[in-house]
Amino acid sequence: MEPLYQQTHKQVHEIQSHMGRLETADKQSLHLVENEIQARIDQIFSHLERLEILSSKEPPNKRQNAKLRVDQLKYDVQHLQTALRNFQHRRYAREQQERQREELLSRTFTTNGTQKKILDIANMLGLSNTVMRLIEKRAFQDKYFMIGGMLLTCVLMFLAVQYLT
Repeated sequence: MEPLYQQTHKQVHEIQSHMGRLETADKQSLHLVENEIQARIDQIFSHLERLEILSSKEPPNKRQNAKLRVDQLKYDVQHLQTALRNFQHRRYAREQQERQREELLSRTFTTNGTQKKILDIANMLGLSNTVMRLIEKRAFQDKYFMIGGMLLTCVLMFLAVQYLT
């Protein structure tokens, strides 16, 4: 029983280190790492079944301790299984969000006709605002030209009167 227990315990620690690889793996190798971890977890479960049988065959004074050690391993492996499932669920949710995002982004391009009409109306309104500003600016400038022209006319009339008299 002891060699199988040590081997199983070592595999549990290996899986824990592989779980860290999940976070850093790229998309292509991610599925391979997940499948490898799942295969190892399945193998550990089969070892645990064998260990449970062997622990029940231990002498009575060692049986309780053997069962506790097997139960602890089983508990650790169940937590690893849960962690793997949680990671897969988060990955699936993230991929689904990315697909939905891409779908939404592609929808804006399929509504180009509507978008073009909205832009045309906005440009027309923008042009109207620009034209109104130009008209106001031109009216302000025209007022100064009119006053300047009136002053110039008055000066010329005054000079004409002074020169002729």
